[in-house]
Amino acid sequence: MNLSYWELKNWFTDVDFTIVGSGIVGLHCALRLREKFPNSKILVLEKGVLPQGASTKNAGFACFGSISEIIDDLKSHTEEEVVQLIQKRWNGLQLLRKNLGDDVIDFKPYGGYELFLKDDESSYAECLQKLPFINDLLKTLFRNDVFAREVDRFAFQGIQEYLIFNPLEAQLDTGKMMNALLQKAIGNGILILNQVEVASYQEKSNGVDVRLSDFSFFSKKVMFATNGFAGNLTNNQVKPARAQVLITEPIPNLDIKGTFHLDKGYYYFRNIDDRILFGGGRNLAFEEETTTSLGQTELIQNRLEELLKEVILPHTDFKIAHRWSGIMGLGSTKKPMVEQLSEHVYCGVRLGGMGVAIGSKIGQELADLVQ
Repeated sequence: MNLSYWELKNWFTDVDFTIVGSGIVGLHCALRLREKFPNSKILVLEKGVLPQGASTKNAGFACFGSISEIIDDLKSHTEEEVVQLIQKRWNGLQLLRKNLGDDVIDFKPYGGYELFLKDDESSYAECLQKLPFINDLLKTLFRNDVFAREVDRFAFQGIQEYLIFNPLEAQLDTGKMMNALLQKAIGNGILILNQVEVASYQEKSNGVDVRLSDFSFFSKKVMFATNGFAGNLTNNQVKPARAQVLITEPIPNLDIKGTFHLDKGYYYFRNIDDRILFGGGRNLAFEEETTTSLGQTELIQNRLEELLKEVILPHTDFKIAHRWSGIMGLGSTKKPMVEQLSEHVYCGVRLGGMGVAIGSKIGQELADLVQ
């Protein structure tokens, strides 16, 4: 880096907190640190032009888990753990709405639906059978029933008779959310540098030497909010998971409103700007999609288009306008990893594909590790 005296002095000298990652977690961590330490110097480093993981690439679901996802989680987690996870997601969504405002993030409480393909009889039957049990399990959080079966009114094709509806689910505009969060951080005197990648760090007795590609600086504390890119940092307790997405051109008279889940959440779609945004299919190639490489594969994109044509928009002509992918952070447990790794280094990662819901809460918890 060909840095001037002014650049060194104002950006890289007397740094109290360096946050790696400018996504939902990183910026909420920065804002919480500003509350706790109003006179501190806070520097956020982001390797991408925009947040590189999933914060600006997700589908904009304000959700806490479809019924099939919750049933699936109960097979590997205790009831208490599942309820705690859902509570954290719900509280995180309320925190995000409070911090930014519903109008700013274009929050739309259309509700969420889960649909089941005709050949998915076993999962469909299990969800209907366990629906009362799941509602009872969540009564402590929501007081009323969360899930109810509904007849399909959207003219989907090749699905089971009933959808399962969740009135508490909503959608938001991911781009507006992150733009508002970035503006709020900047307005609070938080320094954000993009296209700056941390190559390594070395801990000292009084702080951390942060090494970039051709430059290093000293920071008293370092907080990693890199989620799917945190594998080496966490001894592979976090695995990357690529999520592929496409969006159609505007569709005249589109009558689909809401957030929709399919196949235990492995597929998901919603309306936005008279278009259908559709993502998922990671379960078709788990090993190939365990990657930090952004891109698409023919296998998954073809399946997304097939489901669009045969199930979601069976009687509607559509064209694909754009495709992209994002990187999530998963692990052997759905519980996020918010830990102090050493005396001056911390991490808030492994959001399990629920970054919109829990990112704000995890960011705050990460900041609160610092006393």
